[in-house]
Amino acid sequence: MAAASDQTVEFVRTGYGKNAVKVLVIRREGSHHYIIELKADVELTLKSRKDYLTGDNSDIIPTDTIKNTVHALAKIKGVKTIEQFSLDICRHFLTSFNHVLRVNVHIEEAPWRRLEKNGVEHVHAFIYSPEACRFCDAEQNLNGIPVVHSGVKNMTVLKTTQSGFDGFHRDRFTTLQEVKDRCFCTSVYARWLYNKSQDVDFDAAWKCVKDTIIEKFAGPYDSGEFSPSVQKTLYETQVLVLDRVPEVDEIEMVMPNQHYITIEMTKMGLTNKDEVLLALDNPSGNITGTVRRKQRAKL
Repeated sequence: MAAASDQTVEFVRTGYGKNAVKVLVIRREGSHHYIIELKADVELTLKSRKDYLTGDNSDIIPTDTIKNTVHALAKIKGVKTIEQFSLDICRHFLTSFNHVLRVNVHIEEAPWRRLEKNGVEHVHAFIYSPEACRFCDAEQNLNGIPVVHSGVKNMTVLKTTQSGFDGFHRDRFTTLQEVKDRCFCTSVYARWLYNKSQDVDFDAAWKCVKDTIIEKFAGPYDSGEFSPSVQKTLYETQVLVLDRVPEVDEIEMVMPNQHYITIEMTKMGLTNKDEVLLALDNPSGNITGTVRRKQRAKL
């Protein structure tokens, strides 16, 4: 088969980098120690494409160098937050090399939590507590303004009541029964866009979004809050996030409906009043939505 000529094809995008670069940073203040562990994916886009076109590797910054750079910057700059560290990585490659056109960084933070007993925190011991995964994305073009997203994923929450689903459209293929009360479980994914990259308390913003998601899902601790659909809960959460965190301009959320069904026990002579349920691995409903602030009209 004849190869396509250079005149009949064009590049859409190019990029290369190093994935899953891991590092644990320990900050010691006397006997009190602080840690942050992360895993970074770094992708560079170069001005030239001669490595693709002719096999000329002279512009390629080796991916091993990218890995070493992440480790070195963790030592030189420290890691206050994964968002700030991702910006440090972008800035380094764009200012240290005149042939790097764009940098994309994705970082996930390991969920270490300081051990605590009776309200007293341990000075240097931690427990791996995968309640939710914190991540961020930073992208910056040469001479451009960095774009920063933060996010939370794999945050699984469940409530045993105060959720229903009825009044939906029916046709000849609909077999689903309406339900006024059900078990509601979802694994939340949320990713939000900041309207600036400087003077942002990324830790406080991330915690506020996470707490808002849980608050809107669960409702008041003594009574809960009814959810007529995952869609409504998702949307109301997004609106509340935008109200509480002025640095956030847009938020995407995904809330798959992880189903639990009541196990039929009448053939065993038992009455199961929604007390024993079976988790279904698949299929599952998947609800998504992205909400942003309305653009101000230009005069």
